[in-house]
Amino acid sequence: MSGRPDSDLPPDTQTSPEPEGDAPEEAPGDHPEVDDDDLLEEEDLLAEQARRARWAAVGTGAVLALAGTAAALLRASGTAPALVPVAYACGAAVCVLAAVLGARGRTRRSLWAAVAGVMIMALGDQFD
Repeated sequence: MSGRPDSDLPPDTQTSPEPEGDAPEEAPGDHPEVDDDDLLEEEDLLAEQARRARWAAVGTGAVLALAGTAAALLRASGTAPALVPVAYACGAAVCVLAAVLGARGRTRRSLWAAVAGVMIMALGDQFD
């Protein structure tokens, strides 16, 4: 950490001084324009969106894992090089990880795991 602790901030980053006065501080629920019902509805909406995101992540991961497993089995029974079904199986395993992450609520990481799994499968397909 460089700089002196007592140095002033540049003008564009300074915060405005807090007003000094005898005005009472407002509690979070004291705003007349915001109802408690509105806050509850907003919380319910956010919970529903999170639930849908989790289900979407689980479903996507499961479908991609099944597709990768089926492709690995089909390629293993054919004349493809051994690396192709292994790549499909590894991609399917990463998609299973995506489904597990989605079930635990890690939807952003689940998305990236699903993308990585599909990329692994696509890379394996290039060896055919």
